[in-house]
Amino acid sequence: MPMFRVLVTDDVDPEGLALLASEPMLQVDEVPTLPKDELLARIGDYDAIVGRSATRISAELLKAGTKLKVVGRAGVGVDNVAVDVATSLGIAVINAPAGNTVAVAELFFGATIGLLRQIPRAQQVMENGRWDRNSFLGRELKGKTLGIVGLGRIGSEVATRAHAFGMTVMAYDPYIADERFTALRVRRAPSLDALLHETNILTVHVPLTDETKGMIGKRELSRLPSRSVVVNMARGGIVDEAALVAALESDQLRGAALDVFDAEPLAVDSPLRKVPNLLLTPHLGANTVEAQRNVSRDVCVAVRDALLRNDLSKSLNVAGGAVSELHGAMLVARRAAAVARAVLADQGMRAVRRVSLRVSPDIAHGTGALLASAAAGVLEGVIETDRLNLINARSLAEARGLELSVGESSELGNRTVEVALAGGMQQLAVTGSAPEGGTPRLTQIGSFHIDVNPKQTLLILTNHDVPGVIGRVGTLLGERHVNIAEYHQARLAQGGDALAAVSVDGEVSEATRKALLDLPDVVTASVVHFRDE
Repeated sequence: MPMFRVLVTDDVDPEGLALLASEPMLQVDEVPTLPKDELLARIGDYDAIVGRSATRISAELLKAGTKLKVVGRAGVGVDNVAVDVATSLGIAVINAPAGNTVAVAELFFGATIGLLRQIPRAQQVMENGRWDRNSFLGRELKGKTLGIVGLGRIGSEVATRAHAFGMTVMAYDPYIADERFTALRVRRAPSLDALLHETNILTVHVPLTDETKGMIGKRELSRLPSRSVVVNMARGGIVDEAALVAALESDQLRGAALDVFDAEPLAVDSPLRKVPNLLLTPHLGANTVEAQRNVSRDVCVAVRDALLRNDLSKSLNVAGGAVSELHGAMLVARRAAAVARAVLADQGMRAVRRVSLRVSPDIAHGTGALLASAAAGVLEGVIETDRLNLINARSLAEARGLELSVGESSELGNRTVEVALAGGMQQLAVTGSAPEGGTPRLTQIGSFHIDVNPKQTLLILTNHDVPGVIGRVGTLLGERHVNIAEYHQARLAQGGDALAAVSVDGEVSEATRKALLDLPDVVTASVVHFRDE
């Protein structure tokens, strides 16, 4: 195995770095946060970079990192990473989405209780030598309705703890199943407006996207009951800062707490610093010893596995989720596509124009990853890039004008994928299955039913169905020291056309392929060398 170099910056917790350093095939260089020019000058020597939020992983930096395979972010967000550019270059972007869950949930309650009980102001009064109980009449959480936007990991942790305070919990999240709401004892709001209408304390726990940017603005704040509280510990920009300031200054809201901001660090002269009843913290959500240890360990394990095992299951920019679960089906999709491409090329097809997938219902949740795998199978050996992988396969295929489509079919057996390639008047479908706990198999090429493990190299022969062909093929391969692992012969009718799928060890030279074509009754011979997975 080659030695991989990993550049670590931004004070990543040492527990995760120890996991990387313990691997003999990884060289870990830990440096302080570097100036832009110095980082640009160094990045070309590294296979991976691991950091937090201080280092900006820009498009310029990614393009300069000609060896880069992985970007690791020891935290949840990837706002400082040019993810689209990384995807186009085939660079995995890995974060640690679960490590700070408890830290953020606890900070929510700490800030909310501090706000309702006016703890920061009371502390200031005490520091100034005064004793003024009467000015600090607070409010309790018990009996209040907590409205959660986003019932994911952190939203769920907040909901669980809210019950202990005697709160009524509602949430709005169109992407979470009803069963999850029931399990958490959370009432489902049919719309954001419906949630706002009943909420005393509103908290948001969603990523910053085009859909969520500014989602809590002037209109939404006006729909909250008078004297409600708003908390944002997710990402700056989800709550409109100007609208929030106006609502606080007009006493429409009782108060608000912000741990994240449109621009960080928060400017010294920001209007937010002068608003009454606004509790501000400097992005402390993940800033606990435990959270930093967790995110460091999580991201370093994922970076290690990506480099040493080509495990991209934790990558944000792999198309589709549940990659580990779908590994066998993805391998079938990729190799079925490679077989179809090779056979069609030998039949004279100049270019693939369409890649169509049909998948069985039990793996339909992974259509994105399966389609990316098929696209990679079409492109491998065709385009000149050493970065072809599940991350960029679809974008590379589409850039070459390929039409990609995928659909679910109940006609297919469990864990089955059919890949169909077409170009001009020619098309070919190859089907395979990946039984759970079993060996992936190709089961059909065109109209021919086969059963072969697509491993290392596969020979696809078409021939006339006459005696002696199998013996002549086996003899020729033996004379050329090509070892046969499996030989499956299929025919449509006796004496008609036949197809052989021959799995062999090692490689088959072009000279051997031509020699196979010279054998009596052999019509076509396609050789598919599979890339290691």
